[in-house]
Amino acid sequence: MLKPSFALLLSLSIALAASFHVSAAYERNQAVPVEKVIYASVTSVRNITEKQLVEDRNTGWKTFGGALLGGVIGHQFGGGSGQDVATVLGALIGAGVGNRYGDSSYYQELRLVELMVTQEGGEQVMIIQDLDPGMIFNPGDEVRVVYLQGSVRVDIAM
Repeated sequence: MLKPSFALLLSLSIALAASFHVSAAYERNQAVPVEKVIYASVTSVRNITEKQLVEDRNTGWKTFGGALLGGVIGHQFGGGSGQDVATVLGALIGAGVGNRYGDSSYYQELRLVELMVTQEGGEQVMIIQDLDPGMIFNPGDEVRVVYLQGSVRVDIAM
């Protein structure tokens, strides 16, 4: 009686996981409305290197998968209550192995540029953005400060 409900729970969780999808506010190569554009002059430029920990977001699923696989393997051994004990031990060991060896966290090195710009009205603004090797800034360069919804971007004025 317990096995059909476990199979039903397993199939429902797999179906929910397959239908779950997270999307960003907008995708690459998609037009985004611009709030305003202000022309400015670069006052100072500083390149920054920063390390950021990128954590594995699938650790819970790997732990669950290890527990499931361990439980299935443990269920193959013993009989009666011994089989139940082997199933539980297999699930616990599988969850531990999945959690320990399923972690794919790593450090990512970010290359950023910090720009101090003086806008047309005399206001100074500091902006930190990703370093673009094709767009090198120098003090005195004329730039555009493009304000998007929730972010800002600086590029060379054309």
